[in-house]
Amino acid sequence: MNKIPTPHIEAISKDEIARIVLMPGDPLRAKKIAETYLEDSTRFNQVRGMLGFTGTYIGKKVSVMGSGMGFGSVGIYSYELYKFYDVDIIIRIGSCGAARPDLNIMDIILADKAFSKETFAVDAHGMTEELIEGSKRVSDVIKKTAKENDIKIHEGNISSGNVFYATSRGEDWKAAREQYDVIAGEMESFALFANAKALGKEAACLLTVSDSDFKEKQYLSAEARQNAFDEMMRLALSAAYQLIA
Repeated sequence: MNKIPTPHIEAISKDEIARIVLMPGDPLRAKKIAETYLEDSTRFNQVRGMLGFTGTYIGKKVSVMGSGMGFGSVGIYSYELYKFYDVDIIIRIGSCGAARPDLNIMDIILADKAFSKETFAVDAHGMTEELIEGSKRVSDVIKKTAKENDIKIHEGNISSGNVFYATSRGEDWKAAREQYDVIAGEMESFALFANAKALGKEAACLLTVSDSDFKEKQYLSAEARQNAFDEMMRLALSAAYQLIA
């Protein structure tokens, strides 16, 4: 397949999508970002309700699009953006569960590497590693931007999995998380990092802690996850501005 639109993105021209895309899981969060922060935004996708918008941020072209939940969904959308629409950089902006007691609700995490025992990377690209690194260049810009704007971020490895609800957690999984010093868990970044590596592109991941087993009765509602991540959004947009030539 070498033509656009793709089966999942209806944009008929590469010019409809910027070279850098911010990618929350929730398409309604993508809509909020476009309406709140981008000027002259236009929608380039609504297939299957996966909303995507392009506009300008301080005069520079930026796109934002939902990824959906899990490896299958983010794997499809990120691949099509990278492969067929010439997107160079995707920054995931999502939520996560804390795997360390010192992390609080609403803390921001920058993922160094994503760990998973799932088979996405080997099935899609023949990659056998369980730990895949994001773009150091993009992460360095995010860290510099956070420092300049006095935004506290935590750095570390995260785990990605396709299972949200489980009746048991295997000891091998727990041991692997300890081995790789995982600080938080989510469901998309490993697949995103694998696609970026396979296609010679760049990806990074910013996460806001939405729940923690260590903080009794502390969690964010679905509405809060959609609307309350303003500090992470501003950080991602400011970093994107710095990354755009």
